[in-house]
Amino acid sequence: MELPVFSDGVNLAAYRPSLSLSVVNGKETPGGFAESGYYQCYGDMSSVASNGSIQTGYETLDSPPHYDFYANTEVWGRRRRFRPSLYQLHANFENDTRPPLYEETTGGRDSSGEDEDEQKEPPPEPTRFGWVQGVMIRCMLNIWGVILYLRLPWITAQAGVGLTWVIILLSSCITGITGLSTSAIATNGKVKGGGTYFLISRSLGPELGGSIGLIFAFANAVAVAMHTVGFAETVTDLMREHGAVMVDRTNDIRIIGVITVTCLLGISMAGMAWESKAQVLFFLVIMVSFASYIVGTILPASPEKQAKGFFSYKADIFATNFVPNWRGQEGSFFGMFSIFFPSATGILAGANISGDLKNPAVAIPRGTLMAIFWTTISYLIITATIASCVVRDASGLLNDTLALTSSKNCVGLACQYGWDFTECINNNTCSYGISNYYQSMSMVSAFAPLITAGIFGATLSSALACLVSAPKVFQCLCKDKLYPFIGFFGKSYGKNDEPLRSYLLAYIIAVCFILIAELNTIAPIISNFFLCSYSLINFSCFHASITNSPGWRPSFRFYSKWLSLLGTVCCVVIMFLLNWWAALIAFGIVFLLLGYTLYKKPAVNWGSSVQASSYNMALTQCVGLNHVEDHVKNYRPQCLVLTGPPCSRPALVDLVSCFTKGLSLMMCGNVITTEPSPSVVDDASSDSHVNWLNQRKVKSFYRGVVAAELRTGVNVLLQGAGLGRMKPNVLLMGFKKDWHSDTPDATHNYIGILHDTFDLQYGLCVLRMREGLDVSLPSRSHVNPVFDARQESINTISSIPFTVSVEGKLQHGTVFQKKQGKKTIDVYWLSDDGGLTLLLPYLLTRRKRWAACKVRVFVGGDSDKKEEQREEVLALIKKFRLGFHDVEVLPDIYQNPQSMNIYQFENMVSRFRLNKDPKQDSDSATPMQQEEPWMITDQDIERNKAKSLRQIRLNEVLRDYSREAALIVITMPVGRRGTCPSTLYMAWLDFLSRDLRPPVLLVRGNQENVLTFYCQ
Repeated sequence: MELPVFSDGVNLAAYRPSLSLSVVNGKETPGGFAESGYYQCYGDMSSVASNGSIQTGYETLDSPPHYDFYANTEVWGRRRRFRPSLYQLHANFENDTRPPLYEETTGGRDSSGEDEDEQKEPPPEPTRFGWVQGVMIRCMLNIWGVILYLRLPWITAQAGVGLTWVIILLSSCITGITGLSTSAIATNGKVKGGGTYFLISRSLGPELGGSIGLIFAFANAVAVAMHTVGFAETVTDLMREHGAVMVDRTNDIRIIGVITVTCLLGISMAGMAWESKAQVLFFLVIMVSFASYIVGTILPASPEKQAKGFFSYKADIFATNFVPNWRGQEGSFFGMFSIFFPSATGILAGANISGDLKNPAVAIPRGTLMAIFWTTISYLIITATIASCVVRDASGLLNDTLALTSSKNCVGLACQYGWDFTECINNNTCSYGISNYYQSMSMVSAFAPLITAGIFGATLSSALACLVSAPKVFQCLCKDKLYPFIGFFGKSYGKNDEPLRSYLLAYIIAVCFILIAELNTIAPIISNFFLCSYSLINFSCFHASITNSPGWRPSFRFYSKWLSLLGTVCCVVIMFLLNWWAALIAFGIVFLLLGYTLYKKPAVNWGSSVQASSYNMALTQCVGLNHVEDHVKNYRPQCLVLTGPPCSRPALVDLVSCFTKGLSLMMCGNVITTEPSPSVVDDASSDSHVNWLNQRKVKSFYRGVVAAELRTGVNVLLQGAGLGRMKPNVLLMGFKKDWHSDTPDATHNYIGILHDTFDLQYGLCVLRMREGLDVSLPSRSHVNPVFDARQESINTISSIPFTVSVEGKLQHGTVFQKKQGKKTIDVYWLSDDGGLTLLLPYLLTRRKRWAACKVRVFVGGDSDKKEEQREEVLALIKKFRLGFHDVEVLPDIYQNPQSMNIYQFENMVSRFRLNKDPKQDSDSATPMQQEEPWMITDQDIERNKAKSLRQIRLNEVLRDYSREAALIVITMPVGRRGTCPSTLYMAWLDFLSRDLRPPVLLVRGNQENVLTFYCQ
């Protein structure tokens, strides 16, 4: 026999998937998708059939990898592609209904307005910058500042060239490490707007990211004022030199500062293109000033410059200035370091406008690291050149030459070059030299006004960069809605999404601080805020690396997690070296905002390294439990609760939560009895169930399973729930109150679950409440009969599973949420199950709402030995240290029950009796009982007569003794498999707990000790 040839009549080329969608002139072809695509939408598409495939509504071939499958945005001019769902690939179209195309959307476009959309022009492209203009120049301008021009020569005089280089290199190492960490984070995924805040928040999560984002935005806004005031002071001093004063020095600074920041605001609000052009202009001015300075060091020194200490390049001047010469209160290494380090900051200026970069993943690493390199080189060159040309002390007087004075007592290096500054050196009155004259670079340069222009360019560029950075960071923070009352400032305008409202807010903050006109006490706080940001960026990189998360895959490889950790420690140490109280203020604000975010728990999920770390720690602890052997002293009731959807049985959830919260494992289980499908599986594992538990403040896991039968699903939960030693050991479920009207098979399955629980060595608890447990609406409920079904829905199981919507889903109050007052918890310890019957009431009394309840323990006994047995039980309980002091012996539980109750019990089981005809042969009943195992024979009644009468009598005792109890806990009877039919066992449980006002908890341990009075 010949085998069929599968390739006959089939051309696989016809099924080749298209790698790109059909787009003609920027417009998609009719139908939305190319006909050669990997699958077609439902509709009249004859092309599918014509390709040789059965018209199934979707193709049989998978789609090749495509960018659209992973992107969150769509390309203008064509519809976005989506990969087929697993259901679409493997479902049988003949048996299944039309598969839901979950992702078959148009990317937010309305199909009815498709024609109008096609006629529109493409949206204008916003201004985007490359790594040079967008990052490197911006960072260099922000790093260069007033300290470069006015303090670097003075620091060189104090620390000497050697230690100054150490200070520069140490600062650059810290900023370089931070730059490497920033580069790693920026290349670990697509970076959007928000800069530093975006990097930290998406790496460490909203808690630390939000707090540092807020203070970083505020620090940038205040830095605008600081740089503007520096510019205004320079202008004011120039005006005073020429006799121009408006009011007085302080008010002149305020007036000039406000006018300046207003002009900067206008440049910023004009758009990033204008702001970038202004930055390029400032950069050119600074470069010209550098050139003027270098040329000035080469030119021969004039007598005027020599009088001020400038003698051009001299080896002995460099040698003298190479060693330190500490002077004044700041004369120490860390004193100089604290003054210089703020000039090394500013490396995040490019990252702060990440949303305006063409390719942030490339621009941020390249531009930031190049800016750090070139600024470091410039600092080293200026330090070496100024120390090779200018002596530390000079008088500035043309008359102080050796020709006019005696050379015998001449002091200082200038004596070798014909100048005598001995008098001012001895009297400490020298006005010039790099130790005394802050404008030494202006004095050395070929054209001094160019240095002044450089100072203006450095201050204004830094102010402009901060004025742009603060609103961009704050806008991203506002859009994330982590803090209240700030969403108003997150609105965007124009094609560049300019945060105009945030610009105005930053402007107002800057003006307020400019009006102070004295920022000497605020500047250290700003530096500490920046350092705090650097430390968190380094920590973000270290934390993301140490968690080994598969999602941490930065394309920038030149980083080290240990270097990042070192950078974190160094930044924190430097914060306290700069100003310890400012560091405390910075950390105080961070922790205050951190506490608020932790309290509010914003509903965001960014895949942060904190989440990865939580998983790692949980996994490590769970694996570590494998090495810990079980001990009765450490026993905890780890509960699997068959709640169905947790919101449908809140009383069961609340009771179990009372003795597991903060103590042991609680897991809510939901079995959905239907055929598996994507919608059913999604409903079973929906996060809405966990959200409901979280809203109710119940610390519980949730697990939903889909199974053909309830008993099968519960078996899956019993054997598969948990992880390692963190797995349930007690099953809790609701009582099946409708068993007498439901099908016998449902009752048989219910009792089968109890037997399965015992077979798997679980403890078992069954809760019965007079008003029932299920609070869901019958019309919407998919009620599992095993979970205390209502009579209205006992015979039907809906094919649509119960769905939970947290929005609009009521949080039903239950009796277990209320304070129980001075009621009693009555414990009927009638059979020893290992102590679980005693342990659960003890755990309840540890809760505030149950603490006032008195626990009464009832045991069976003989009337003639009542007191002796009571003392024995009380002594045993005292050894368990449970704090129960009220023990009562009940000899009357062994009495026969009332005949009326016996008659009611017989009526209860009558419909399940098999051998009602005494003439019928007992052997003939065996085949029928095998087909219907729930049927009760006369032999079953006779064999279990004593136990049946015991349950009837116990019910009478419960009604006599525990009418006003808050809760009744009683040892559950056990029906022997094969000897006690399921319906008879169900009748025992029903009659035992019927007609009782308090909730009844039937408890049976697994016969292993859960209590001990030994210490080892």
